Amino acid sequence: MSTGFKYLDLSALPVDWTADHFGNLVDYNLGRTPPRNSPYYWKDGIYPWVSISDMKPYGVLQETVEKVSQQAFDEVFRGRLAPEGSLLMSFKLTIGRISRLGVPAFHNEAIISFKPDPKKISPEYLGYYLSQINYKDYQDTAIKGQTLNKGKLDSLEISLPPLPEQKAIAHTLATVQRAIRAQERIIQTTTELKQALMQKLFSEGLRGKPQKETEIGLVPESWGVVECGDACDTISVGIVVQPASYYVKEGVPAFRSQNVRADRIQVEPMVYISNEANDGPVKKSKLFAGDVLIVRTGYPGTSCVVPPELEGSNCIDLIFARPDKARLSSHYLSRFFNSDLAKRQVQAGKTGLAQQHYNVGAVKSTKIPLPSLGEQEKIVSYLELIDSKVDTATSRFNVLQELFYTLLHELMTAKTRANGLTSLSSAQNS
Repeated sequence: MSTGFKYLDLSALPVDWTADHFGNLVDYNLGRTPPRNSPYYWKDGIYPWVSISDMKPYGVLQETVEKVSQQAFDEVFRGRLAPEGSLLMSFKLTIGRISRLGVPAFHNEAIISFKPDPKKISPEYLGYYLSQINYKDYQDTAIKGQTLNKGKLDSLEISLPPLPEQKAIAHTLATVQRAIRAQERIIQTTTELKQALMQKLFSEGLRGKPQKETEIGLVPESWGVVECGDACDTISVGIVVQPASYYVKEGVPAFRSQNVRADRIQVEPMVYISNEANDGPVKKSKLFAGDVLIVRTGYPGTSCVVPPELEGSNCIDLIFARPDKARLSSHYLSRFFNSDLAKRQVQAGKTGLAQQHYNVGAVKSTKIPLPSLGEQEKIVSYLELIDSKVDTATSRFNVLQELFYTLLHELMTAKTRANGLTSLSSAQNS
């Protein structure tokens, strides 16, 4: 075992654990980027070439955005593909991201590839261990936060439980990772289902009634099609609050585009304006419960509804629409603006070159399929049901993520021993 450990407190480790330096445990290879000004290295690419953006933490990498040609294979890399199963680690800019190659590939100079000797250390354990090192300890002051050099890589300190415990640690963490990925799949699938259902509900309704052709496509014969401006009492834009003295640490919430998510209010980060400003210079954009907020720039058309507890707040550079409650449900209008049917109209209504935006006139002229209020409410209830499934999966995802990072720290420091977690693994697999 090597001596001279600066960051590992060997006295705090179990007596059956040892430690060593990364350079003694693996042989690793640096990558290269073929010259960008030589298109024949990139044209007709057939060999995967990995950049850091291709690497999903703890994932298996099967596809890359870019590929290099046979000429790059022969002249730049001399045929030295990193074999399938190799671990990849980023060590520049984004430091410590770990993935495993699911296919043979090349990679750039910000990534190392390596296959540890399984007789010395479990590859799976090492991958997890490397992902939780505090790399700031190893970076030179002059280049802190940017890169590690070969000497720094070689000196990385690795604690070494006995091989069976290494494998148990890796198995426990992999079990939680599988559960996390399962929730990710549920979120993705349910979100895709929601988009498909929105398309169906806003064009076919709930009961599959005969349809008619309109300026926005097919809708049920009993529905109308109206311009948003004709079905709202007010459509206006939030005033940009000036001067800076109107902003306060505590006061009236003032929503901006970053507070609007599809069918959701995001309350952080929030800015606040004074009561004097809200009741004075910007009074015209004071919000009521049920107002529909619509983003102008960034993701034009993204929409949500002001909830009752935030009545009296304000908005900055957002469009707000106040539906005629006798004809149009606020939640129906918001969900329509978040549908693909509305987004196509939004794209056509955007103006500006440097930063495209959605103006009040474009919102007013957006055409809306208009069923009865009762059917609007049923459509909203269907979509809320799907939202609840996404919320449940997201909550589970967040809990599992927190569990993973807690276990990652506890297991790598021996504060929790993997041999006592068999019940957890069984529960996650069930």
